[in-house]
Amino acid sequence: MAEKLDHFDRALLQALQRDAGLSQRDLAERIGLSQNACWRRLHALRERGMIRHQTVLLDPEALGLGLTVFVMVRTRHHSQDWLDRFREAVVSVPNVIDFYRIAGDYDYMLKIVTTDMNAFDAIYRSLIARVELDTVTSYMAMEAICDRRDLPL
Repeated sequence: MAEKLDHFDRALLQALQRDAGLSQRDLAERIGLSQNACWRRLHALRERGMIRHQTVLLDPEALGLGLTVFVMVRTRHHSQDWLDRFREAVVSVPNVIDFYRIAGDYDYMLKIVTTDMNAFDAIYRSLIARVELDTVTSYMAMEAICDRRDLPL
């Protein structure tokens, strides 16, 4: 069950989602707390597991990673051994930035960023060489309309 957040906790989390690089002083000023109170709340939110990690968002285009591919995978295998091998194969590919087990027509969904179609094909070939897959369907993104939104608090 989700824990309740008060106004200040919500404001802290929203501000950090928008800019995790804010100094503690700027963060405290932005939400109307003293620096000490802000620090205590941040520490408590980390302890409660609400803040898992702080990071920066990079621009894939600026880094030459202009191709985003959503890969849908269906398998006939559902054993723990197969899943362990599949998970290991997928997480070993740094270009896979999101990986989900899903319900519906497919079993898994991967989000892959890479330089071009040749690079994607190499990733695809490396995955199918490591683990047996039933159906693989790939969708190339033409435009990221809304990417990496803040969580609703």
